[in-house]
Amino acid sequence: MAMQKAIFGGGCFWGVESLFSKTPGVLSVVSGYGGGHMENPTYKDVCTAKTGHAEVVFVTFDDKKVSYEELVDLFFRLHDPTQFNRQGPDYGPQYRSCIFCFDDAQLKAATKVRDRVQKYFDKKIVTEIAPYSNFFPAEAYHQGYADRHGIACHVVRAWPQVV
Repeated sequence: MAMQKAIFGGGCFWGVESLFSKTPGVLSVVSGYGGGHMENPTYKDVCTAKTGHAEVVFVTFDDKKVSYEELVDLFFRLHDPTQFNRQGPDYGPQYRSCIFCFDDAQLKAATKVRDRVQKYFDKKIVTEIAPYSNFFPAEAYHQGYADRHGIACHVVRAWPQVV
């Protein structure tokens, strides 16, 4: 097994965590905060929109069972990457669409997938693709929240069949 890691932010982390955790090859998913400038922020801190963090999920996966590109493709299907600093009713920079990459290979792969799926959107994809800077796990009550409470705040769209 070759364990790898990835970080994605697609609005509220509850639904993103839930969908990634059900993906074959994904070993664990932790909701948290990434990309900001404050050490160990709390949910209350992040909600001020002053810490620079986004709600993200830290995904650990077996790349023998699911590739990083497949996870990036899923990420683009489970939210609207054309919405700037929001997802549905949630708005602010903490809800921005983002991918924080651990190395150049991830940066290239994320950019490649973004460019490939752009054709499925009427508007420009605004997802931030940036090098990893930090990750702080969210409070315990956020972990597994959507599944514990039966919430489905994200759905996975299917790409049209290419004929």
